[in-house]
Amino acid sequence: MRRSPLHDRHVALGAKLSEFGGWEMPLEYPGGVLKEHAAVREAVGAFDVSHLGKVRLRGPGAAELVNRTLTNDLGRIEPGQAQYTLCCDASGGIVDDLIAYLHGDDHVLLVPNAANAAEVARRLAEAAPAEVEVTDEHEEWAVLAVQGPRSDAVLERLGLPTGHGYMSFATPSYDGAEVVVCRTGYTGERGYELLVSSAGAGPLWDALLAAGEEVRPCGLGARDTLRTEMGYPLHGQDISLDVTPVQARLGWAVGWSKEAFWGKEALTAERAEGPARVLRGLVAQGRGIPRPGMRVLLTADVPVGEVTSGTFAPTLRKGVGLALLAEQVAEGAEVTVDVRGRREVFVVTRPPFVPAHVREG
Repeated sequence: MRRSPLHDRHVALGAKLSEFGGWEMPLEYPGGVLKEHAAVREAVGAFDVSHLGKVRLRGPGAAELVNRTLTNDLGRIEPGQAQYTLCCDASGGIVDDLIAYLHGDDHVLLVPNAANAAEVARRLAEAAPAEVEVTDEHEEWAVLAVQGPRSDAVLERLGLPTGHGYMSFATPSYDGAEVVVCRTGYTGERGYELLVSSAGAGPLWDALLAAGEEVRPCGLGARDTLRTEMGYPLHGQDISLDVTPVQARLGWAVGWSKEAFWGKEALTAERAEGPARVLRGLVAQGRGIPRPGMRVLLTADVPVGEVTSGTFAPTLRKGVGLALLAEQVAEGAEVTVDVRGRREVFVVTRPPFVPAHVREG
């Protein structure tokens, strides 16, 4: 397995490590997931998410290449802004979801998921004209996420810029290393993601943890409970090559009027016809905790879908999840989930399950 440049620091902090996307990453630190989750909702949490991919495109027409292959429309944003987008195949299935950082017409940085980074780079390299260079810089950069309502104060103590708009970024330096400071995140709270060279990651991580008592190191366990409370999809569970943006209710990340993008023909047809299934939220009415793979049924024992993500939501203190359900199962409907042989009642709900604060400020 690959390791983060901060691996030794995580071991020194007593982190419980786990495999994720081919990387050995912190799952949780002493104190546990619930305290880490609360820190992000109430103060600030620091995550090492260096397993995320980094694919750079440089050369005349780099942005144009991204725009004619990935789903979203880069024409909607300006240099210095980032955008959520999708890489689809010809059938409309989702190869990956990722963030595009637009530096200019000749420079775009993509941040895909760990397990899919090489595949995204391969597909783009095959489609690239000779003047556009596509490089996989997966291990050359670290990614640190600073998330929570006090994240601005923490970054300001380090002399890093704050206050720029949601999905925009600045490129200052810290301790001699360039840092990309972007108003993005996967928690639903106001926060930032910092891209820094692998060599510069250690000093920046140390400074973050020393910036105040309210800063708590957080692992992928809390990242999962936080993102599930927001209803954010996870590739490999909620979205995949077998799930399209139309089914996943991600049509807002598709530039439908663009001349071309991978999967456009199939997705346009599915959008016009209507999907057979849709990704929806579930909220427990009792003590049931949904888990991926559990069957979802109507009260008449009619199977209508399957749970794709599920957890105990610490903020709500009840079970929540995402499920791919038959299109006719509307929001507000009561369904049951087969939780280890027990029929637990859930209400179909539109996420987020708790208020989102990501755009505030």
